[in-house]
Amino acid sequence: MALSEFIPGQRWVSDAEADKGLGTVIKVDGRTVTLAFLATGESRTYATQTAPLTRAVFQPGNAIISHEGWAMVVQSIEDKDGLVTYHGVLEDGAAAQLEEGELDNFLQLNLPTDRLFSGRIDKPKWFELRYQTLLEMNRLAHSEIWGLTGVRTSLIPHQMYIAHEVANRYAPRVLLADEVGLGKTIEAGLIIHHQLLMERAQRVLIVTPGPLVHQWLVEMLRRFNLHFSVFNEERWQSLVGDGEINPFDTEQLVLCDLEFFTQHSERLEMALESQWDLLVVDEAHHLQWTETESSPEYLCIELLATKTAGVLLLTATPEQLGKAAHFARLKLLDPDRYPSLAAFIEEETDYGPVAQAVEALMTAESLSSEISNLLTSTLIEGDNRKHLDVLTAPDSGDEEIEIAREALVEHLLDRHGAGRVLFRNTRSAVKGFPSRQLNPAPLSAPPEYASVWSGAGDETTIQFLIAPELGFQNNSENAATLWTDFDPRVPWLIEQLKAFGDEKILLIAASAETVLDLSSALRLKSGIHAAVFHEGMSIVERDRAAAFFADPEDGTQILICSEIGSEGRNFQFSRHLILFDLPFNPDLMEQRIGRLDRIGQMHDIQIHVPYLVDSPQETLFYWYQQGLSAFEQSCPAAHSVFAEVFTELETVLFLPDEQRIEALIQTTRERTEALNEELHRGRDRLLEYNSCRPKRAKALIDQAIEQEDPAHLFSYLERVFDCYGIDFESHSHNSWILRPGPYLETGFPGLMEEGMTITCHRETALSNEDQHYLSWEHPMVTGAMEMTLGAEKGNTGFTAIQHPGIKPGSVLLECLYVVDTASNKNLETRRYLPPTVMRFVIDQQGRDIADALSHERIKECHVDVDKHIVRKIAKACLNDLKNMVPVADALANQQAPEIIQQAQIRTREMLGKEMDRLKALQLVNPNIREDEVTYLENQQQQLLNMLEKAVVRLDAVRMIVAG
Repeated sequence: MALSEFIPGQRWVSDAEADKGLGTVIKVDGRTVTLAFLATGESRTYATQTAPLTRAVFQPGNAIISHEGWAMVVQSIEDKDGLVTYHGVLEDGAAAQLEEGELDNFLQLNLPTDRLFSGRIDKPKWFELRYQTLLEMNRLAHSEIWGLTGVRTSLIPHQMYIAHEVANRYAPRVLLADEVGLGKTIEAGLIIHHQLLMERAQRVLIVTPGPLVHQWLVEMLRRFNLHFSVFNEERWQSLVGDGEINPFDTEQLVLCDLEFFTQHSERLEMALESQWDLLVVDEAHHLQWTETESSPEYLCIELLATKTAGVLLLTATPEQLGKAAHFARLKLLDPDRYPSLAAFIEEETDYGPVAQAVEALMTAESLSSEISNLLTSTLIEGDNRKHLDVLTAPDSGDEEIEIAREALVEHLLDRHGAGRVLFRNTRSAVKGFPSRQLNPAPLSAPPEYASVWSGAGDETTIQFLIAPELGFQNNSENAATLWTDFDPRVPWLIEQLKAFGDEKILLIAASAETVLDLSSALRLKSGIHAAVFHEGMSIVERDRAAAFFADPEDGTQILICSEIGSEGRNFQFSRHLILFDLPFNPDLMEQRIGRLDRIGQMHDIQIHVPYLVDSPQETLFYWYQQGLSAFEQSCPAAHSVFAEVFTELETVLFLPDEQRIEALIQTTRERTEALNEELHRGRDRLLEYNSCRPKRAKALIDQAIEQEDPAHLFSYLERVFDCYGIDFESHSHNSWILRPGPYLETGFPGLMEEGMTITCHRETALSNEDQHYLSWEHPMVTGAMEMTLGAEKGNTGFTAIQHPGIKPGSVLLECLYVVDTASNKNLETRRYLPPTVMRFVIDQQGRDIADALSHERIKECHVDVDKHIVRKIAKACLNDLKNMVPVADALANQQAPEIIQQAQIRTREMLGKEMDRLKALQLVNPNIREDEVTYLENQQQQLLNMLEKAVVRLDAVRMIVAG
C-alpha cells in the first residue's frame, strides 16, 4: 500500500495550517478526505486530488512522542495496510514500538532539515520573506487593537474607544446610540470586524430597515472587506429548493431587512434554527413596545436576540420615544437585568448624584460636602482611600491632585450607570462638526404642474406632491412632453454649476427617474456630463460613478443621486449639497445632509434648496425651516415631532390652507423646542463620560498611528510581490497598480485578474474610494502571511558571506525556531503566546555566534554564488550540517521554557486582572453579566492547558559559507 494514499487512521500535516499539529484521517469519501486536528479540536475536509497535505512519516533518527508523553528514537518503520508502526528505543535504551495513531497530536515534521540535506534549497529572497513574516506576525500579535485599525475609516477617538471597549468582550450585548453623524455604523463594523478576525464570532446576522440594506452592504464591503450575502425574495426562492437544507446555513454573513422576517414567519423560524454568534439591528427605535403590547417587529428581534449570544442594537434616539421605549431596547439586551419598567425608572434616578460627582472631578471644581460624602461612601475599597486623601490634603500638588481625580472618575464610571450596555456620544460633546448654511432658491411654479397638485386624489401619493415631475410623467397624456423642458429648477441648476466653478456638487433627488432625466437634460442643454448614482445600477457601476466624481482632475463636477445617495459613502471632499426635492421624513433629510455633515469635513456646508412657490414643496420647505430648524442644525427631536404631526402635515400637503399651515408650523416649532430642551436637560452626563474616556481614546489612536506605519508595510509587501511574481508599478502619490505577473506561480489572495490600484496610506484611501486600502489587517496581507508560513518554500536557504571575523571556507548553520501552541483563535492563543522566533547561528565548533552575526550583518556581507555551486557545497558539508542541528535543537529547548513561562504569566496577569475587576464590579454594578466572568475563567484555564503543550518547532534553516 502506497504511503500517499488516504487511509483512515493515517497522520497528515496541513501545508497551509501546519500549526494545527498532526491531523488524523477520519473519513475518505470518493473525492474528499476529512481530517480531525485533535490538537485544536477542529476538522477540515479537502478534495483528494488537490489537498494541501503532507504525509506525516518520521524517519530513522527522528525523536517522536506518544500522546501519553513518553518519547522514543525511531530506528525503523513498518507499513501495515497503509498505516505506519514505528520501532525504536526509549531513553533508557529499551526497545519500543508506537502506532502512528498514538503519536502526540502536537508533533511537527522536521521538514526544513530534510529539504536542506536533500539539496532542495530555496532562493535567498524566500528565506528573507519567511523570516520577516515571522517577526511581523509576532509584532502584530502583541497589539491590543488588532482588528480595529486596519479598515477604511478615519481614526476618530470616540469610535475607537467604543469599538475597543465592546469588541474585546465575550458575546457583547450593547446599545450603540451615538447621535446622527457620529458613526454608529462604523462602530458596529469595527466590532464585527474584530470579532470575526479574532474568531470570537463566525456567523453574523444584520437586520435593517429595507432602505438601508444596500448601505450596510456597501459599508461592510468598502470599509471592512466583509462580504455579506443579502437575503431577499429572489435569493430566498433560489435557496429554498427541496427543503433539505436551511437556507440560512449556506452563508456565514447574512444581511436582510426586517420585513423579510415579519411578513414570513417560516423564515423567522428557520433563522432561529440556524446558529448565530452576533446579531446586529439598525434603527432599533422603530421597534415598538409597551407594557401591554409589542409590535411584530419587536417580537421578531426579541426572539432572535434570545437565541443569539452577541447583540448590537443601533439607534440615534435612545430616549426620544420615551423611557418605556428606551427600557424596551435595553430589555432586548438583558431581560434578567431589566425585568420591569418601574424598577428601571427608579434606578435611573440614582445616577444623578454620581454624574454630578464625575462632572465636578473632571472640571476640577471644588467638591461640595455632598459630593465629598458621596465619594467617601461610594469609593471605599482598594486604593481609592489614598486618592480621596490626596483631594483633602492641604499640601497636595496640582499634578498629584489631577492623578487622583482621574483615578476616582475611572472608578465611578466603572461602578455606576448603564455604560456597560449603552454608549451614547453627542455632537456637543464630540465637537469637530462643520456649520451648515442654508441657501433657499424660491422659483415660480410652472403651470404644467397645476394638474398634479389640483388633481390630488386617491391615486396621488405624497411623492407626487413634493416631486411633481414624477406625477407629471406618470400621466400618459404627458408622454410627449419632458418635464425638464419647463421645470425652472433645471436652468437654475445649470446656472449654479457655472457659478460654482470647479467645486464639487452633490445633488440628491428622491427617485432614479428624476436622476436620469436630470443627467440627460444637463448633457443636452449645457454639455455637462454628470455622474449618476441610483438603485438601478450594479455596485461596480456605482463605484465607478463615485470614483468619477471624486477624481479631482478629470472627474465630473456633479454627482446626481437618488435617495440611495444617502448611503454611507464618503463625499466629504464636497461642501455643496443640492436638495432637488425634500423627503417627507426628517430622518431621510438628516441622512442626506449627513453625507457631507460628518466629522472630518473641513468646510462649512452649503445646502441649496430650490423649491416651487405656492406648492406643497414650499409648505414642506417652511415646515423644515421654521418648524424643525432642520437645515442649519441637527434636530434630535425631529423624529418624535414628525410622528406627532404626521397626520396634519399630510393633510396640509394634500389640502393646502394658509391658516392650517401656519398653525402646523407653530405647533411643530413649540414641540421641537420643548422636546429638544427636555432631551438636553435629560442628557445622561454619566453615560456620555463613560462612552468616551478621552485619555484612553487618545492612547488607542496613538497606538494605531504607530502600528499602521504605511512605509514599513509597503516595504514588506514589495518583498511579497517580488517573491510571488506580482507586477507592481507606481500609479500616483502613495498609490500603486498590482497585476498578476507572467511568472505568478499560484493564486494570490485577493488579487484581481484585471489588476487593481492599492494604497497603504489611510488618507489616500479615504479620498479615493476606488483604490484598495491595504493594511496589516487586509485579507490580502493576512492571506499572504499565512500562505508564506503555511508552505515549505523559504524554510531552507543558502548564502555566502565575506566577514573579517570568520575564516574563509567555514560553514555555519542559521536556524529559526518557533515556540508555538496549536493555533486556536477561539482562545486567542496567539495573543498570549505569539509565534516567537529564536534564532541561532551554529559554527563548526558547535558555538552559537548569532549575537556576533546578526541577520542584518549577514545581508551586509552577502556575496553572490552560482546555484550549482550551492548544491555541491551543501553535499560536501552534509555531515557538518547534520552535527550542527542537535546543537541548535538543544539551545532552543533550553530557551523555550522561559518563553512559555512568560506567556503563562502574561495570561494570568491579563485575564486575572480583568476577572478580578469584573467580580468587584458585580457587587455594585448589575450590568456585569455572569457569563462574561465565566467565559474569562474558562478561557484562562484552557489557555494555560494549551500553553503547557507548547512546542518548539524548527521553522527554517539556512546554510552560510564564508568566502
